[in-house]
Amino acid sequence: MGGVFSNPVDEITVRKNQEYISEMNRIKMERWIQMHYQIKERELALNIARNRELFYWITNFYIVSLVGFISRYRKTKRLGVLTPLVPLSFITAYYADLAYGNKIHRIRAEADMIMKHEQDLLEWPNGLPTVSTIDQARVEVEMEKKMHPQNP
Repeated sequence: MGGVFSNPVDEITVRKNQEYISEMNRIKMERWIQMHYQIKERELALNIARNRELFYWITNFYIVSLVGFISRYRKTKRLGVLTPLVPLSFITAYYADLAYGNKIHRIRAEADMIMKHEQDLLEWPNGLPTVSTIDQARVEVEMEKKMHPQNP
């Protein structure tokens, strides 16, 4: 017999166990990916909600400022009084587009373009961390703790 096992049943059992372990690892990885995807979805939803809330505040500030600048213009008849409305208009329009427009879609499309055509911009300095660099950093932290213990 060509196998390490003297009994063919043992070889079949080991093979089934390996298949089971492989399947469990695949399921575990799929769950991990799905969990991180859902976390990112929630973070993005929070970010959009935060931008919408900021937009409400900026819009209210813009309206109050607009009323103030127009009343000031009516009193002074000087056009320069309305000048601050120009940047405020751009800021309000930017946040309106971010909160309710399609800016998120344009940002995502630009990110897709970068990932497809400018991959070199996404590389980490010194490449991906390896197990050895992580262990080395961990050992250095432990050594630092031993050499300089914290005073309670």
